Amino acid sequence: MDVLERLRRLMDERGWTVYRVAHEAGLNEKTVYNIYSRNTMPSIPTLEAICTAFGITLAQFFADGKMIEVTPELEDVFESWIVLTPEQKEATRSMMRAFRHEP
Repeated sequence: MDVLERLRRLMDERGWTVYRVAHEAGLNEKTVYNIYSRNTMPSIPTLEAICTAFGITLAQFFADGKMIEVTPELEDVFESWIVLTPEQKEATRSMMRAFRHEP
């Protein structure tokens, strides 16, 4: 995976500038700018800060498949899901399919 390309894609999807990434990640703007201008790989702590700013994990950053941004609302749903019994999970899935009008 091309890390810089992935970062560019995330920025483009959100319409973020280098300044916005730096601000949201709590990094110096020069740090983020240098990643692009020098075509260098960010350090793990820098990449973690950037991922946090985007609302994703490092695992999501490097995932090949569809990335899902875990919002506070989704995090709450996941935490609630974990404690459900298998029967409750199936009932929940059935209800969600009904909301989407699927068989």
